[in-house]
Amino acid sequence: MSVFSSRKSHPWNDTEGDTEPGGSPRLALLFLAPALLLLLVFVAYPTVYSIGRSLFDARGTGFVGLGNYATALTDSRTLVALRNTVIWVVVAPTLVTSVGLVLAVLTERVRWAAAFRLVVFMPLAISLVASGIIFRLVYDEDPDRGLVNAVLVAGHDLVAPSSPYPGVRPRDGALVELPGGGLGSVGQVGAQDVLAVPLTGFAPDALPAQAAPAVTPGAGTGLRGLVWLDAGAGAGGVPGRVDGGERGMPGVTVEVLAGDQVVTTTTTGDDGRFTVPDLAPGSYTVRLPATNFAEPFRGLTWLGPALITPVIISAWLWIMAGFAMTLIAAGLAAIPRDALEAARVDGATEWQVFRRVTVPLLSPVLLVVFVTLVINVLKVFDLVFVIAPGSAQEDANVLALQIWQVAFGPGGGDQGIGSALAVLLFLLVLPAMVFNIRRFRRDRS
Repeated sequence: MSVFSSRKSHPWNDTEGDTEPGGSPRLALLFLAPALLLLLVFVAYPTVYSIGRSLFDARGTGFVGLGNYATALTDSRTLVALRNTVIWVVVAPTLVTSVGLVLAVLTERVRWAAAFRLVVFMPLAISLVASGIIFRLVYDEDPDRGLVNAVLVAGHDLVAPSSPYPGVRPRDGALVELPGGGLGSVGQVGAQDVLAVPLTGFAPDALPAQAAPAVTPGAGTGLRGLVWLDAGAGAGGVPGRVDGGERGMPGVTVEVLAGDQVVTTTTTGDDGRFTVPDLAPGSYTVRLPATNFAEPFRGLTWLGPALITPVIISAWLWIMAGFAMTLIAAGLAAIPRDALEAARVDGATEWQVFRRVTVPLLSPVLLVVFVTLVINVLKVFDLVFVIAPGSAQEDANVLALQIWQVAFGPGGGDQGIGSALAVLLFLLVLPAMVFNIRRFRRDRS
């Protein structure tokens, strides 16, 4: 008998009695029940309850309709939170996606790429609260604790050294403040005069090591003077007079002015004395420039109202760059190498290959990464709460944090307005979620 004579002679070809594809609906529902229960309890019920709660007052007993929404959208704090949320949505996902793309391309060209990716991805394994604490220390205003200000101060001092005597002030009546800045002599001095300049407000222990005992200038030619640290009556001496144990202030810049013009500039010696020997007869003003006494550069107030939002975005960039790099690197691995090599053979530079071949082929992956980051940004809470100090938290406020402050703030909060804000946040996230779902379905089909 031919093997092709009858299909029924082979049991495995018998299709009679087959069930419908997909199996029993009841069995499928049984397996889906736990997931459906979780969705109902933790997603559907809170969503419906929040929408209903947003229509009632703070106590939940009086129906106010859309009044909570009107109150929320006219509150100045909410408007600041919305403004900052828009800044986050516009800046943060774009920045993270761009950095992730650059890192993904570079890691294809370096040795130990896996180790590099591991290091970049590692911040994502740290909780957002811990990351916020780290960056609050990194951006601390005190350069002795804050890494960023320590680097800025070190770089600034290399280019423009700090003033030698910050905070020093003149003894009462010894000098006057000049309009152009700095301290000047009281009245005019002649080309052969002797000028005493007692200063105070500086710790004797902080004087330079080479500071020698102050010596009043003796007879001689030219304009002469002494700049010294006057301890005054606090050390048993007489204010304005050189007493035993008082030392001169070396390295102080001294300018001699004729009218508004600087005639000459000199510097005090180790004992605080200075001499200007070649002055023409006439009247002059002696000035100690403000640079002698200016407070040292201490960095920037990173955690203040002006810079707090960029600081928090930089922390988020550090955390999420590894996530973007990993997804984009997976997309790069799927790009046909023939397309890249063909572009290089045709004479394209590496930049042209990147811009005209790599980026267009990666555009679906980049779009998914960007939309995912937008959803994440709209819900950012931890970093803002931890990094921003109390004085700047209102300036750094975002919508998710505003919901918590309104609903659970001091005095019990107003859960009606808080629920209204939560509904608004849900409406902002919803378009990005729908876009991502449609994208995933299109990719599967």
